[in-house]
Amino acid sequence: MRSPMPVFALVTLLPLPLIALAATVGGAVSALALAYMTLIAAALDELVALALPEAEDRAEFPAADGLSVALALGHFALLALAVAALAGDWLGAAEKLALFGAAGLFFGQLSNANAHELIHRPGRRLRGLGRWVYISLLFGHHASAHPLVHHVRVATRADPNSARPGEGYYRFAARAWRGSFREGLRAETARLERAGRPRWRHPYLVYGAGAAACLAAAALLGGWPGLAALLSLALFAQSQLLLSDYVQHYGLTRATGPNGRPEPVAARHSWNAPHWFTSALMLNAPRHSDHHAHPARPFPALRLAPEAPMLPRSLPVMAVLALSPPHWRRVMDPRAARWRAARPADLAAE
Repeated sequence: MRSPMPVFALVTLLPLPLIALAATVGGAVSALALAYMTLIAAALDELVALALPEAEDRAEFPAADGLSVALALGHFALLALAVAALAGDWLGAAEKLALFGAAGLFFGQLSNANAHELIHRPGRRLRGLGRWVYISLLFGHHASAHPLVHHVRVATRADPNSARPGEGYYRFAARAWRGSFREGLRAETARLERAGRPRWRHPYLVYGAGAAACLAAAALLGGWPGLAALLSLALFAQSQLLLSDYVQHYGLTRATGPNGRPEPVAARHSWNAPHWFTSALMLNAPRHSDHHAHPARPFPALRLAPEAPMLPRSLPVMAVLALSPPHWRRVMDPRAARWRAARPADLAAE
């Protein structure tokens, strides 16, 4: 079986030097860095016929973890460099705009996917590294809300991060941010109480203190412009994460059985995408149904379930479409309705 790791390593590591050069020397490389995260990615998805090989479960575990650690460390270095460059005076306005777009997309798509992978990995160090990636983007609560709330309640109205039928992205984003913060807080508080641990060990205190430390570091790097740069990059990255959640679960619902409980999570409750380049760029995040079925499965081993709903275009392209709710609903509402109608009508009580 061919190993997919060289493809993952090449596609995910190449943006690091491109964006670093965009932040330090600017010029044409700024446009190239932005193009890599947008036009080049979209073109390679459509023009190159390639299927990422599926590694055997855990077969690539050491290499996958090593790549995730490298990407996380690169994330912190790139975030500091981008903040300094956006706050500094050695780049022109067009160069800064291209840098902001390229870096924001990297943090929101690649760093988010990598942090998501890390918080599902066994071992406190890997999970902690993933949490700090989210904290650096001022989104630490996602490290609690995602595994404790989203994975339990996905495709139900009780899940803040599952988009409801007909719900536009902008309404969803506001609801999802508030709801995931609140429900993650409740879940972590309940865990502390069950374990009999003191409140000062609450993860949300770490998220808040860590975010304050990152903001202070940004201010030291670039003063008020540095603080504004971090806030802007974090907001842009968070919007990418919320777009990903929106697209991957839009309009798919779990039926309620006679016992009042939702049916078990199945492949039909997540949208997937088979496009090779953006799948590699986002560490197989578009193979979303298999992730929900096997949350601890490392990204190289994720399968593209043939019985799962498929997006008509790649995940990033569909995220752009979601920014226009009328066009999004025109494309996705009929598809989502067909999948809701195809679900089992009767559920056996447990």
